[in-house]
Amino acid sequence: MTEPSLIARPLADIRRAILSGETSLEALVSSYLDVIESTRHLNAFVHVFAEDAIQQARLLDQKIVDGYIPGRLLGAIVSVKDNICIQGKPVSAASHILADYTSPFHATPIERILAEDAILIGTTNCDEFGMGSSSTNSRYGPVRNGADDTKIAGGSSGGAAVSVQTGTCNLALGTDTGGSIRQPAAFCHVPGFKPGYGSVSRHGMIAYASSFDQMGIISRDVAAMKLCFDILKGPDEFDSTVSKNAPTDQGTKDNFSICYIPEMFPKGNPYTDHCLESIRSLDALFAMGQSDFAWLRYLIPCYYILTTAEASSNLSRYDGVRYGFRAPGVSSLEEMYVKTRTKGFGHEVKKRIMLGTFVLSEGYFDAYYTKAQKVRRLIAESVDKILEEYDFIALPVVAGEPWNLEYTPQDALEIYLSDIYTVLANLSGHPAMAIPCEHNGQKTSIQLIARKHRESDLFAAAEKIQAALAK
Repeated sequence: MTEPSLIARPLADIRRAILSGETSLEALVSSYLDVIESTRHLNAFVHVFAEDAIQQARLLDQKIVDGYIPGRLLGAIVSVKDNICIQGKPVSAASHILADYTSPFHATPIERILAEDAILIGTTNCDEFGMGSSSTNSRYGPVRNGADDTKIAGGSSGGAAVSVQTGTCNLALGTDTGGSIRQPAAFCHVPGFKPGYGSVSRHGMIAYASSFDQMGIISRDVAAMKLCFDILKGPDEFDSTVSKNAPTDQGTKDNFSICYIPEMFPKGNPYTDHCLESIRSLDALFAMGQSDFAWLRYLIPCYYILTTAEASSNLSRYDGVRYGFRAPGVSSLEEMYVKTRTKGFGHEVKKRIMLGTFVLSEGYFDAYYTKAQKVRRLIAESVDKILEEYDFIALPVVAGEPWNLEYTPQDALEIYLSDIYTVLANLSGHPAMAIPCEHNGQKTSIQLIARKHRESDLFAAAEKIQAALAK
């Protein structure tokens, strides 16, 4: 069995321990599996690939003995969100309509990390089709926060965040449509990274809103996160939206500058007050400035108009004809469509499909969808303009602590409004990262948004912040 302290060490240390014979991959995987077993009550995992992971570890251990030169992700034990395809494994996006679906192929990012000797340990729970901010909209039940199991883990990549938070893996792959990596990362107090749109192939990722979705990474180890991103990024013949302008790798700049927008820190909110204090405390590391942003009140309406419109289109493929669940005992094609989709989709998914169908309807298309697209362009231009002067925009990830699992909002829009700080980076297509901070004994997370194709700056800044906090 691997020394318990080793599984929490950086990937570079784990790799050295394996290659030096201090431990084996099989022992390492067994240690992670033990932690998964001890944290099952949190409901972070949907499927655990125990036998496959052990078998792969044994094969790699023997190959190393035989002189094999391992890949860059040797020692990376990876959890995968349940909306990313793994060949021969179930993938359901936490939905009933895909309950019996097994993927016949690997998502491109999965192929790339497996080629570098990463080991997949299981798939993680999430909100159905990535629609939610709490990981409670799942056919598998809610994900519980590892710090307090009466609280939510955040969403939609709640299981991915908890898998890192509790030490059941050292890297987690998730997806981020409007903050689905960064928000649960903040609630679980771990780093969460969303690449810029088009940096990583979406081939093999079950779509929610195609012009917003992006695969990303959660890990305590920022260096491992950067290494994983370097492997994931780049063109893919199966995804024409991947940018031809590859992200640059120039994260060695010493004098980064940060801008914050005062309107994003409402007075009287203790959590965002602490967040602002944490940002200001970084003035020894970064040049600090302020800027105006005229579009704050439009972020949530614009985001939900566009994402629900895309969701209504993307989810039309789930009709009981080609794959997934089909309602039994039907007498006509129309009845099969209606009953399959009624029984197959959860409440939140049906609500968003209906909203999207409404904003795309003939009478409202120009009033809602077309106008939202114009606002999205103006938002992106405003972010670009700020980032011409500064390296990063700093803002909160969330407006408060995770709420109770049983909490029922008084306002139907309350949960949607909780995404106000994270949707900005998805609307504009910029890379962003949630970075845990602690200032004057208060834990919070700050979010940095970087220039397009400058993901490397985010990693460099995060490492600076982590190093400063460790002193």
